[in-house]
Amino acid sequence: MKNIIKRPFMILSDFMAIYQFMIDIYEKDWRNGVPAPFFEYALSSDWSDKTMSHRNMIWEADGMIVGFCFYESQLGKAFFSLRSGYEEIASEMIEHAAKALIDKDGNLKLIIFKGQDAVAEAAIDAGFEKTDEYVDMIFDFNKQLDYKLPKGFSFVEPHKYDMAKVLICCWKGFDHEKEGPWDENLDCGYHLYYSPHATPQYDVAIQNEDGDYVCWAGMWWTPQNHLAYMEPLCTVPEYRKKGLAAAALSEMYRRMKPLGATHMTGGSNSFYSKIGYEPMITWTYWSK
Repeated sequence: MKNIIKRPFMILSDFMAIYQFMIDIYEKDWRNGVPAPFFEYALSSDWSDKTMSHRNMIWEADGMIVGFCFYESQLGKAFFSLRSGYEEIASEMIEHAAKALIDKDGNLKLIIFKGQDAVAEAAIDAGFEKTDEYVDMIFDFNKQLDYKLPKGFSFVEPHKYDMAKVLICCWKGFDHEKEGPWDENLDCGYHLYYSPHATPQYDVAIQNEDGDYVCWAGMWWTPQNHLAYMEPLCTVPEYRKKGLAAAALSEMYRRMKPLGATHMTGGSNSFYSKIGYEPMITWTYWSK
């Protein structure tokens, strides 16, 4: 018999073990749950509420992590990482999410990836129904990604990034200007930069002739999984539709392929399919 116990996630002592667990169970289509950089990026970001992380739950079999139920940024959305061969705990994971990961208004969405069949079946048994889905794409490095940088722009030399310029680019690139001016808080950038498994040496910044950053692409190289985990990608609004994002991802491809990367993450919009990305990761959303 399997000796499986569950216990609360302790952020200061469990993070590295959870990271390794996510490395161990990784599949390209996320059928066992999210890749390791997904969770680390959230914990390192200022938009994620860490105060409720004790509500995340770990399942262990003889000291080996076999399951993890958690929220990414805020209570109200639950994710599931489950080691193959331990599908019997899926119902416990759903039960835990329904009790501990609801938001202050009692709402909860389950995020279950295509291939997480045991989790989906447990969700149905608990009264949840699938309400929505979308498909993320990946770029297979068996193909070539080679979009040229337009005239008047240049890549910033790695290791020489100006954090203020990076954050201003992201503030504008994610359309936050309508919320007000950037608050000049550099600390949020350094939290990501100094995250334990961060690989900022592979980030890509594109600048205009005045030295302003106008496109930014972050890279979390995960060699154990041959995964080039790209997060985030943005372009300042007035510089969109010029080919900068395609050029940034092409530069990432050139940097990562020699290291052994076999694929790179992207997103769900048509931009990715136009430059050669292929559908791979299906997110499904479940509610009561």
